Amino acid sequence: MQTYELVAGSKIHRHTHIQIIMLPRLDSIKQARTKIGVTQKQLAKMTGVSTSMINQIESGRSQPSYETAKRIFDSLATLEGRADPNKAGDICSKEIVKMRPTDSLHDAIHKMRKMSISQIPIFSGSEPVGIITEDGVVKHLADSDELSWKKIQLADVMEATPPIVDYQTPAKALVPLVRYSKCILVVKSRKIIGIITASDTLKMLE
Repeated sequence: MQTYELVAGSKIHRHTHIQIIMLPRLDSIKQARTKIGVTQKQLAKMTGVSTSMINQIESGRSQPSYETAKRIFDSLATLEGRADPNKAGDICSKEIVKMRPTDSLHDAIHKMRKMSISQIPIFSGSEPVGIITEDGVVKHLADSDELSWKKIQLADVMEATPPIVDYQTPAKALVPLVRYSKCILVVKSRKIIGIITASDTLKMLE
């Protein structure tokens, strides 16, 4: 599986066969920390960095490495998880509607209408390579007709691959990601096992 390291939505390094999790935006750290009720000093101690480092990151004066940012978000997720029994694997939809890069825009429109869904992840074999969304479809409808939809391949109109999170990620930590990207793919042992959309987050209220 090829994925990207991301910090606050920016690509940093590319890896092959290494599971890299997309992290929330850095400016969400302070909000998450105060919501949980821990101090900068407590978060710093748990993460293994200095209190001044946490302060600089929260104020936007410092850009941490991917490893440091991941440790911070892992610590926040652990703290949130103590009060949140729901994990990504608990609320995700196990049946993933998929399409291939070589499928046509017409096929995607038909499938969205038939299944009443607003986004479909694009897979090349077992690897996610992009996503087609309602918003993305609308952008292309204005400049084309139904006949041309059958000639347009999804590889030419798909958007970036949605975020991928581990199945044990606390559900509450996923809300900002869903709000940002509309859907999330869930991985377990390097295998995609489910998808989370806005409607799936409502399961936390059940």
